[in-house]
Amino acid sequence: MKKKHALKLRKLTIMVPEELLDQALRESGEGIAATVQNGLRLICAQNAYKKLARMRGKVRYTLSVDELREE
Repeated sequence: MKKKHALKLRKLTIMVPEELLDQALRESGEGIAATVQNGLRLICAQNAYKKLARMRGKVRYTLSVDELREE
């Protein structure tokens, strides 16, 4: 049986502009922790997308469009 690794958490105390936090909370419909976590995920996703965009035209595909649609 595999052991599950515990998720490591870090506690943060940060100062943020009140209006920015209020707007983010309204937009997310979530609490503070979930809103901050989603913001951090968005930053990570944005950076991953930038890396993929830099690879544009550098990767050769061996499957045709029809073959890709089959999967």
